[in-house]
Amino acid sequence: MGIFERYLTLWVFLCIVAGIALGHFLAPVFHLIGAAEIARVNLPVAVLIWLMIVPMLMKIDFAALGRVAEHWRGIAVTLFVNWGVKPFSMALLGWLFIGVLFRPFLPPGQIDSYIAGLILLAAAPCTAMVFVWSNLSKGEPHFTLTQVALNDTIMVFAFAPIVGLLLGLSAITVPWQTLLLSVVLYIVVPVAVAQLARRLVRDHLAQVLAALHPVSLVALLTTLVLLFGFQGDQILAQPLVIAMLAVPILLQVYFNAGVAYLLNRAAGEVHCVAAPSALIGASNFFELAVAAAISLFGFNSGAALATVVGVLIEVPVMLSIVQLVNASRAWYGAGRTTAGQPVA
Repeated sequence: MGIFERYLTLWVFLCIVAGIALGHFLAPVFHLIGAAEIARVNLPVAVLIWLMIVPMLMKIDFAALGRVAEHWRGIAVTLFVNWGVKPFSMALLGWLFIGVLFRPFLPPGQIDSYIAGLILLAAAPCTAMVFVWSNLSKGEPHFTLTQVALNDTIMVFAFAPIVGLLLGLSAITVPWQTLLLSVVLYIVVPVAVAQLARRLVRDHLAQVLAALHPVSLVALLTTLVLLFGFQGDQILAQPLVIAMLAVPILLQVYFNAGVAYLLNRAAGEVHCVAAPSALIGASNFFELAVAAAISLFGFNSGAALATVVGVLIEVPVMLSIVQLVNASRAWYGAGRTTAGQPVA
């Protein structure tokens, strides 16, 4: 793990401080940036998101989909958790904590927007950082690559319907045109561009990825500065909002990691597959969530803030899960079953 990934929480905190300060002292500049949009898509942010996502997606080799059968139990478990459990558990936790328990302490006009942001955060599984978590947990690299490629393929078709369904169940108006445009802009186009670029530079892929890595990181941090520049007043007025938004995020991350880990154990998968499966099942594609939240609800929305809270706590939480799966390796092997029989 590089210095950026290791201290991501620190960099995000510094971006929060910088964004709030710049948003206060350079308010006209941020208003000008916020007005540069077409069909509710902010153009500066769209460019930053592309610069952030494309280098990450270039790491994915979709030819790995041909190896799905090698670890079909782990693949099945992770797909079930990613698409059948995680978005729905987050919607339930968001409704319970933000819509009911914490409602008296939150701005009334932002309740639905906060819940929408949480749904967007959980509706897409993580892509780039998964490779870091898998490496730290001694995960099977071919499984991780295959799972990420499969998730990215499913995301193209499933993200909008799942988000639309859950927003509808939460009684939030679904801006379908903007949602579908977000899928095209932030999933379809980056995937296509990344795979084309990967083919063009395949003989020098490692060098190109190394050169693009700083660009991707700068784009991520710049996006956060812009976002908090618009959210600054709300954050300063209600500093407990971030803490309250973090509660359902933390609960759903640990819950989904635990479900994936235990299901893999029951299915008889080896630990080097179960560990990355749990991590993929728990982590979120926060880059996509931030972009979609801004496009759907705007810079100043509670949805945008909720997705950024996901960024803030992603790294320390995922590192704690890495430590848990590594520490429980012996316990996992002692109770794992194959063909219905315990394996010592």
